[in-house]
Amino acid sequence: MQQRLQMVAVFAVFFLSAAAGGPPNNPARPQRAAFTFATVQRFAQERATRPYRNRSPQLPEALAKLSYDQYRDIRFRRASALWSGRALFEVQFFHRGFTFDRRVSLFEVSAAGVRSIPYSATMFEFGPLVPKARLPADLGFAGFRIHFPLNTPAYKDELMVFLGASYFRVLGRNQTYGLSARALAIDTASPAGEEFPYFTDFWLVRPESRQRTLTIFAVLDSPSVTGAYQFEVRPGAATQVQVTAELYPRRAVQKLGLAPLTTMFLYGENAGNRRFDDFRPEVHDSDGLMMQTGSGEWLWRPLVNPRELRVNRFMDQRPRGLGMIQRDRDFSHYQDNESHFERRPSYWVEPLGDWGKGGVELVEIPSEEEIHDNIVAYWVPEAPLQPNKPVPFSYLLHAYSQSAEWPPGGRAIATRFGRVFNGPNVMPGMRRVLIDFAGGDLDTLSGAQPVQAAVSANGGDVDAVTVERLQDNAVWRVAMRLKPNGDKPVDLRCYLTLYGEALTETWTYQWSAAGA
Repeated sequence: MQQRLQMVAVFAVFFLSAAAGGPPNNPARPQRAAFTFATVQRFAQERATRPYRNRSPQLPEALAKLSYDQYRDIRFRRASALWSGRALFEVQFFHRGFTFDRRVSLFEVSAAGVRSIPYSATMFEFGPLVPKARLPADLGFAGFRIHFPLNTPAYKDELMVFLGASYFRVLGRNQTYGLSARALAIDTASPAGEEFPYFTDFWLVRPESRQRTLTIFAVLDSPSVTGAYQFEVRPGAATQVQVTAELYPRRAVQKLGLAPLTTMFLYGENAGNRRFDDFRPEVHDSDGLMMQTGSGEWLWRPLVNPRELRVNRFMDQRPRGLGMIQRDRDFSHYQDNESHFERRPSYWVEPLGDWGKGGVELVEIPSEEEIHDNIVAYWVPEAPLQPNKPVPFSYLLHAYSQSAEWPPGGRAIATRFGRVFNGPNVMPGMRRVLIDFAGGDLDTLSGAQPVQAAVSANGGDVDAVTVERLQDNAVWRVAMRLKPNGDKPVDLRCYLTLYGEALTETWTYQWSAAGA
């Protein structure tokens, strides 16, 4: 979507205390210590013992009033990039302004120690749209982006971005930015309103010249919690980011969202574009939520742009994975030569260790414009967050385009609804449901095989269920009629079997009379 977006050596012990806003813990001559994730953990845990405060200095008015186009006219000078010409990775920085008002403290970690990365206006080009203003020498940065020769050795592409609250985005090969990840979600879609934690400090570990992995440490802060984070970034066709974190609650949190993923879904083939006067058949960064439960079952939930806020939770124990997926990779299904939705990455979250009991929560928010990320999903632990009880967790985030691994069997590739006719007459209160499956063993079967559909409907009735292999594209189509029981939503499930063995993931959908 077109509208979406550097030596003063110091000792680590002294730095930790200074960055925390107080005097050194030990007034004696400090000793140099290795900077590790444990260092960040101590820093975050100590901060959690004090009341929360916004540590960012106020943004000058001239920058706060920038429009989106004016902010985009501030460009980083590539020659000023951190590690430019010295490593495969280089880091460029974002200026503060527009809605990106908070300053983040940036540091470089090397064999020489830890140093602050100072702001300088000379690192940026201020285009003609940017009003002239005197900027503070210590204005600081809003965030940063990592570059790496991802697609060709001749050019360092954007690989990963940290900008705004706890948001970050990452790309695999031949992908363009779409959905976002977040470090944490607190009370999302709750009556009292959502609390947004912010990354306040980052430490970038200087890589060796040919090193192909990058380590980033960060501290997260909010009124309710602080957190220590470590990101191990491994670029590739499917870029991996290993996230290791520990949270330190200041107060109780009833609904905590781990590994949140935020995306945009305006419309797809399941609803068509009847609500939108738009030439494009589909508009979305992701078309479904995918999950693998602790028992091993694969679930696929097509996304919806609802008329009213929808919140659903899929209860589970020891989940094996969850992700926001862009499964449709056909340009003709989007017809957008600028946005290229078919190149948007899918994010798959693979928990490392036992995440216990809880559920994957899916929040779908009504939206009339594609500039809004209106879909979010995350894991909600069963036990609420309690003060003075640290919570460690880790996961592997995969940014990929196509994979036969997630899921390994047949998958739902399209969902459609329509009216039901009895001769020339429309049958009121009934809907035609069509689900197309492909992949896995399905691709080796002929139409003569007795493939069957296992279908259930909670809140309604289905009949006239048929399964056929379409000759034109070898897709297996399930068709059925749905009759809701009243005006309440209907939860549908369907998967294909052969001789009692499941051939596909389980397609699940919530149909509502209010419309999607």
